[in-house]
Amino acid sequence: MSRTIWRRRVSQSPNPVPETGPTSSPWSPFRHATFSVLWTATVIANIGSWMYSAASGWLMTSLSPEPLIVSMVQVATTLPMFLFALPAGALADIVDKRKFLIAVEIAVTIISAIFAAIVWLGLATPFNLLLFTFLIGVGSALTAPAWQSIVPQLVPKHDLQPAIAANSVGINLSRAVGPALAGTMVARLGIGAPFWINAISNLGIIGALLWWKQPQTGNRHLRAERFGSAIRAGFRHAKNNQHLRATLARGVGFFLFASAYWALLPLVARSQIAGGPDLYGFLLGAIGAGAVGGAFALPWLKASLGPDRLVAVGTIGTAIAMVLFGVARDSATGIVASVFAGVSWIAVLASLNVSAQVALPEWVRGRGLAMFVTTFFGALSLGSAIWGQLAAMLGLPAAHLLAAAGAVLAIPLTWRWKLQTAAGIDLTPSMHWPVPIITHEVAEDRGPVLVTIEYRIDPRDRAAFLGALEKLGHQRRRDGAYAWGVFEDAAVEGRMVETFLVESWLEHLRQHERVTNADRVLQDEVHRFHTTGTPMVTHLIATESSPKSAAARPA
Repeated sequence: MSRTIWRRRVSQSPNPVPETGPTSSPWSPFRHATFSVLWTATVIANIGSWMYSAASGWLMTSLSPEPLIVSMVQVATTLPMFLFALPAGALADIVDKRKFLIAVEIAVTIISAIFAAIVWLGLATPFNLLLFTFLIGVGSALTAPAWQSIVPQLVPKHDLQPAIAANSVGINLSRAVGPALAGTMVARLGIGAPFWINAISNLGIIGALLWWKQPQTGNRHLRAERFGSAIRAGFRHAKNNQHLRATLARGVGFFLFASAYWALLPLVARSQIAGGPDLYGFLLGAIGAGAVGGAFALPWLKASLGPDRLVAVGTIGTAIAMVLFGVARDSATGIVASVFAGVSWIAVLASLNVSAQVALPEWVRGRGLAMFVTTFFGALSLGSAIWGQLAAMLGLPAAHLLAAAGAVLAIPLTWRWKLQTAAGIDLTPSMHWPVPIITHEVAEDRGPVLVTIEYRIDPRDRAAFLGALEKLGHQRRRDGAYAWGVFEDAAVEGRMVETFLVESWLEHLRQHERVTNADRVLQDEVHRFHTTGTPMVTHLIATESSPKSAAARPA
């Protein structure tokens, strides 16, 4: 529901390798008109979104105070991200991002206006509140990867880091302001006002996107991927990207438990502290204010602690916040808990997001970030349902205390998955693979394609060669191969043949454009073991009449 220039979450440079360039300051991104306009529009739209979030949570406590039903508002908000982020990530990589964003934002604006009218007319029910929250969440899910993917197009590379910081400040400023405004409006103008403001605030985003002239991102020589193929390629990449997998594992260990206070906060404000909508808005605003303060402290904290320990400290801070929420019986304790929660949330979320960003090459950025978003919101959705049910069975304090204990326990259980391990890897395309030599025109959809590379090595180097080749095999799979293997000649000592299968000739041509400078380093390491000339590469394409065995079917 909330947007920034990256739609909810901070973005990172696609190439984390340090480079020289003009010195950047926190204000450097605002020298670029496109960034400034989109940043301003997204902050305004985010204020409306957070007003909607606060008002919908409070509205549900009026319609049905049952803890499980109230927690379903959080589920309806986050579940669409789990269900639709991955398909949306594939779309972000293969369609015109600007046109796609405009179309979906218009749809979200219309849906928001319809529900505002329903609330204004007094026709809101728990069912239609959850339904429209879910529909608006679907819009957020569809656009989230596209928002994340456009950041490198808005500022030059040397301004990406301050742009990320500015985005973080913007989203948390809106989170600090929006809920407080919603609480005040509900108390003075009625429950319908925040819903109308949300619909109106979205118009600025649409106008900014219509004004923006999207730059061309290089010359595309190959036609765009098909949707199904793009989904499969995204899954294969994530499966074989150990840096991304580590980030996802750490994310589940945090979000599953941190979801408790997001899901139960309306009931803490209304039932436990016995406050009104203004208090609920102030509690949400305090979370946002804490996150803003935490965002300014992040550079120092990261330099002092490193990403792994920073996430551990943020998780402990979140556990402390949930304990305070569990024992809160007055507004002061609730506000202190909210500030703790906000500072801890931004520390963990920013670290995880950076870890996901630096692990991804540009060609699969939308899909890889969609994997992160899917894991993030899937854990939030599942956790919200669990903690809502436990609160109904055991009470609000017990649910918060159990969630706090679980968050602390998750730290040692997930510690072996390290974060930002890809920060020093150059993932820019190397374009060093030569164009395949063919004797006749090959249809793009023909396949599968079997690629073989023959090596001649010193038998004494066999173990070291196979170890280096195994690393290169992960790269083949990440870039599109669905099967990979190494074969040894039983008659000729030292003759090794690497093989991998690709869905089609077009998909293999895409591999040529996906290979990164980091992959080239791995390939050079393998080639050093080759003793005679250059390894021989062959391309074998399935004939029209040849049956496709189980081994030749994409996984």
